[in-house]
Formats: sequence, C-alpha cells, structure tokens
Amino acid sequence: MGLITGLLTLPLAPVRGVVWLAEQIADYAESQYYDPANIRAELERVEEARQSGELSEEECAEWENALLSRLMYRRG
Repeated sequence: MGLITGLLTLPLAPVRGVVWLAEQIADYAESQYYDPANIRAELERVEEARQSGELSEEECAEWENALLSRLMYRRG
C-alpha cells in the first residue's frame, strides 16, 4: 500500500479492524461448531437424555442426525 493510498484510506482503519475481528470470531466459532470432540460430547448428552427419558426417540434421532451431519462436514 502506497503512502497516498494509506493516507486516503486511514479513516477506514476502524472499519477494517472491526471486519478483521468479526472474521476472527466467525472462524473460531466455526471451528468449535465443527470440532469432533465437541460433537462427540453432544452425542453423549443426547444418549444420556434418551436414557433418562428427557427426550423422545424422535427428538434424539433428529438431534443425532444434525450432529452427525456436522461431524461429516468438511470445510474446504
């Protein structure tokens, strides 16, 4: 970036900083959402809820399908 371009875009620096921060937060959230360890822990919670009777078989099946979809998702 040249000196002139840098000076002209200086007022946009706070916006670029906010955009960068939002991208970092989104990347972290996505990595946690698709983390196999987190998904396996949620699958264990589903099984516990099934055994305790908190959730019906239909609810458990829906939840498990959603979790397995996340587990099989590959970012690319």
